[in-house]
Amino acid sequence: MRKSVGKSMLSRPWFWLKRGLIAVVGAWLLGILVFAFLPVPFSAVMVERQIGAWLRGDFGYVAHSDWVSMDEISPQMALAVMAAEDQKFPDHWGFDVAAIEKAFSHNERRPTRIRGASTLSQQTAKNLFLWDGRSWLRKGLEAGLTSGIELVWTKRRILTVYLNIVEFGDGVFGVEEASRRYFNKPAKRLTASEAALLAAVLPNPHRFKANAPSGYVIQRQQWIMRQMRQLGGEGFLKENKLD
Repeated sequence: MRKSVGKSMLSRPWFWLKRGLIAVVGAWLLGILVFAFLPVPFSAVMVERQIGAWLRGDFGYVAHSDWVSMDEISPQMALAVMAAEDQKFPDHWGFDVAAIEKAFSHNERRPTRIRGASTLSQQTAKNLFLWDGRSWLRKGLEAGLTSGIELVWTKRRILTVYLNIVEFGDGVFGVEEASRRYFNKPAKRLTASEAALLAAVLPNPHRFKANAPSGYVIQRQQWIMRQMRQLGGEGFLKENKLD
C-alpha cells in the first residue's frame, strides 16, 4: 500500500507536466488554425515585453499594435521587409537552407558575432507563439511552429501577420502603429523610403531608431531600397500573389 502511494506521489508531477505540455501544444495548434483567418490581438513577444516592463516597475510601458489587413498596408512595406530580411520568402517552405549553412559557417569562425538566418516565416512563428532570445529549445519549437503555419497559412497571410506583430521600437508593434508613431500617417500611405527605413531597424529595434536613424541605419535603408528595385518593385508582389 505504501509503495503504491509513494509511486503515485512521484508520478503526479510528471502527470501534470504532460497535461501542461499537451495544453500548450493544443493552444499552438488552435492558434495556427484560428489566426489563419482572424486578426491577432497580441503576440507572445508583446506579452513578454509588457510583463518585463511591469517587473522593472515601468507601469507607463504599453505594448501596442493596431491590426490592419494587407490591403491597408503600402505594398512598399511588404517589399521592404522581404528585401531586408528574406528575399526567398515566396519560394521556400519556411526555411532558407543556404542562408542557414552560411550563418552556421560564419558563427563557427566568429562566435562573438552571431549571425542569424531566420526567414519571415520563422520570425512570425517566434514572435507570435514563443519568447525572445537564443536557445536550442526555442529554435526547435520555432521549427515545428514554422512548418505548421507554412502548411496552413498562405504566404500572404504569413506576411500580413508578420507586419502586424513585428517590433519596430519600444512598445511599438506592427506597421500601422509604427507608421503613425514615426510618420504621422497610416501604413497604407508609406513611401518606399519610409518603408525601407522601418525595415532597416528590424535587426535590433531597441538599438536602432526609425525616428533618430544613425549613419548605419541610413546606409542600411539605402541598401534595402536598392534591393527593392532589384527584386522588381511592386511587380514582384503581383507575380508572387503577395499584393
